Amino acid sequence: MATQSKIVILGAGGRDFHNFNTVYRGDNSVRVVAFTATQIPNIENRRYPASLAGPLYPEGIPIRPEADLPAIVAENGPLNVIFAYSDVSHEYVMHRASWAMALGCNFTLLGPSATAIPSRIPVVAVCAVRTGAGKSQTSRRVVELLTARGLKVVVVRHPMPYGELERQGVQRFATFDDLVKADCTIEEREEYEPHLERGSIVFAGVDYGAILAEVEKEAQVLLWDGGNNDFPFYKPDLHLVVADPHRPGHEQRYHPGETNFRMADVVIINKETTADYAGIRQVEESIAALNPKAQVVHAASPIFVDKPELIRGKRALVIEDGPTLTHGEMTYGAGVIAAQQFGASTLVDPRPWVTGEMAGTFRNYPKIGTLLPAMGYSPAQIKDMESTINAAECDVVIIATPIDLGRLMTLNKPSVRVRYELEEIGRPKLVDILNDFCAARGL
Repeated sequence: MATQSKIVILGAGGRDFHNFNTVYRGDNSVRVVAFTATQIPNIENRRYPASLAGPLYPEGIPIRPEADLPAIVAENGPLNVIFAYSDVSHEYVMHRASWAMALGCNFTLLGPSATAIPSRIPVVAVCAVRTGAGKSQTSRRVVELLTARGLKVVVVRHPMPYGELERQGVQRFATFDDLVKADCTIEEREEYEPHLERGSIVFAGVDYGAILAEVEKEAQVLLWDGGNNDFPFYKPDLHLVVADPHRPGHEQRYHPGETNFRMADVVIINKETTADYAGIRQVEESIAALNPKAQVVHAASPIFVDKPELIRGKRALVIEDGPTLTHGEMTYGAGVIAAQQFGASTLVDPRPWVTGEMAGTFRNYPKIGTLLPAMGYSPAQIKDMESTINAAECDVVIIATPIDLGRLMTLNKPSVRVRYELEEIGRPKLVDILNDFCAARGL
C-alpha cells in the first residue's frame, strides 16, 4: 500500500467518473484520493459511492471543489493530477497544469485509446468542437436516417449525473415519466426529451461499461450523443464531428474539441445559412490543415417557431440553451435569430430581475448579456428562473431551449418555442455516408 501512486481527478461530473471507471477502478497500484468538481453548480461535496467505486474503495471517494486542490495536496503529498473535463481553452488547460506542477504534482490527460470502450455492435458517434455547435439536431438526424433503414438504434448520451450518484449508475429513458422518476434536471431534459418525442430509447448514467452491456441487448446500432466537445466514451466505427462557423478557429483552440476535429471521419460545418462566408472558409482551411482525409458535410440548422405572430413588434425575453451561453461562450443562439427574423421590437435584458442562483450564474458568466440561460440543475434554480421570467417586463418569452419549460414551471406571459433541425446542403449528405457505412457492415 505504501508504494501506491496517489491520484486526484479534476472533473465536472462526467468524464472524471468515466476515466476512473475505465482506468483506475480495479488498479491496486493507484489510490484515487479525491475527485474535484467545477463548471456545474452544486456537484461538489458529495461522494462517489462505494457501489460504483468498487471493492478497493469501500468508503467511496470524496468529491471536493476544485479550489481545494492545494489542500488535497497538503493532506496527501505530491499527486498525479488527471484533468478530465471539457470545453475549455488550451490556455485554460495549461493554467491548470501550471497550478498542479507548482504544487509539486504531475499533470496528465487520458486519451481515447485509454478510455474508449469497444462495443460488440456498431457505434456512430456525434461529437463537436464546442458546446452549442449542433450535436443534438445532428444526432436526431442520424437516428432518423438509420431508423428509416429498419435498424434498431439506441441513443447513449454523455453523462450528466448531477443527482444521487448511487441511483444513476445505469439509466434508461423510454417515456417522459422516466424523466420525472429520475428527477432529471433541465439540462438532462434538453438532451433526452427530443429523442423520446421521436420514439427513441436513451441511456445515460455513470457506469458506461454497465450501460453498454444493457444497450447491446436491445440495439443493432449505438448512437453516441456527445456532450460539450468531449470525445466518445465508446470506440466509434463512424465518428461525426460538428464544427461551428460562428466561432471559426475554435476547432483549433479548445480542449478536447481539437482532438475530435483531428479524429473525425466526417466534419459537419453547421449553421452555414446564418454564418459569414469568411467563417465557413476558415473552418474549411482548418480541415485541410488538421484532418484533410475527413469527409465534409455542409449543413444548416433552420429554425421553426410556433406562433411567430406573437413576436412581431413585441419586447421579447429570449431564453437560450444554458451550457451554450455559459462554458460554450456563445452570445446568441436560435432564440435571438428567431427574434430578429420575426420582428421583435427589442430584446429585454433579464438582469434587473434575476434572483438567487440565476444571479450567481450571471456573476460567474458576465458575458451572457441580454439573454436568459435555461439553467435548472436544481429545483431551487428552476424556481429562480421562473421568478425571473415572471418578473421581467416583456411582452413575450422566446424559448429556444429544446424542452417545453411549461412542464416544469408556470409562466405569467405568452411564450413561443423555437425548434431547429439539421438540413444538409449539397453533397455528400448524411444519408450517403450512412448508406456506405451500413453497406460496409452488412446492416
